[in-house]
Amino acid sequence: MNGSRAVEVSRVEPRQPDRKTIDAAVALACRAPSVHNTQPWRWRVGDRSAHLYADASRRLPATDPTGTDLLLSCGAALHHLRIALAGLGWRAIVHRLPNPAEPDHLAAVEFARHEPTEAEIALAAAIPRRRTDRRHYSSWRVPDTVTALLEERAAAEDAVLCRVTGSHPRSALAVATGQAAAWQAADPGYRWELSTWSGRHADAEGVPAVSAPAGLPRHGDVQLREFPGGELFDEPSGEWEEDGALLLVLAAASEDRLSTLRAGEAMSAVLLEATCAGLATCPLSQPLEVATTRDRVRDEVLDGLLSPRIVLRVGWAAFGAEPLPPTPRRPLGNVVEELENA
Repeated sequence: MNGSRAVEVSRVEPRQPDRKTIDAAVALACRAPSVHNTQPWRWRVGDRSAHLYADASRRLPATDPTGTDLLLSCGAALHHLRIALAGLGWRAIVHRLPNPAEPDHLAAVEFARHEPTEAEIALAAAIPRRRTDRRHYSSWRVPDTVTALLEERAAAEDAVLCRVTGSHPRSALAVATGQAAAWQAADPGYRWELSTWSGRHADAEGVPAVSAPAGLPRHGDVQLREFPGGELFDEPSGEWEEDGALLLVLAAASEDRLSTLRAGEAMSAVLLEATCAGLATCPLSQPLEVATTRDRVRDEVLDGLLSPRIVLRVGWAAFGAEPLPPTPRRPLGNVVEELENA
């Protein structure tokens, strides 16, 4: 009897993940995309919970005067954590903005046992494979069925994913992007931030030269942000080949902190689902970082009905394009603090 009881006890599943599991999930969460790869998050981790904080010291005031990019980045990290935990057999119980007196405390996450689905395992496996690909895409079109799935993933995170179709909305977005780039380029503070956070080779933060195209990347009517010191070779396979990237605006019902955090989670959901489908992706925040151009996108692309949070470029990588290397991340020891009795 005692022997059989010992066997039964040994088969009882743990009620909380061990520290190696939590650290593995947080490491995957830190693979989330962030503005200029600033990785503006901090984690406080204990035995029973993990807490996400915004790292205000990493905010870019000239690039991101409203703090929207920072919150979106942290929201993406939060969703990455949720997916990583699910893939490892744990459900994340998320309490967003849990402490009004501490605005940088963005989420408290508790754990519960969970049987991962095939879709969750696939999404977790997509985290280390996702890249921000700023290169020319092929002329192949994204199937409507895949786009509809991306829209569903955004809706599940309380956001709206809007396709930019038709000549006027695309033209309005293109004009807004060009105007934002010109106005930012005239700002010495913006130029300093851009040079500080780009062209890096061996650092664990910033946009490395190998991930940024040389010169001004422009694909059809879409202009991307130019990062100084870019070394990424990007030449279409033929001048005749049109860039067939799909442009999507991820929008929210309001501009409050919770909506923006949730929009960051939706961004992560869309990017990971697109990666699972074999698509290349690139978030474009520049047209929304300037108030005037952000209003233009809201009024002329979204008909004034929603608040644009981020633009996403999605398509098939050009034929023969070399896989991009992973963008460096800071060591866990630099972003994780111990939380006692949690």
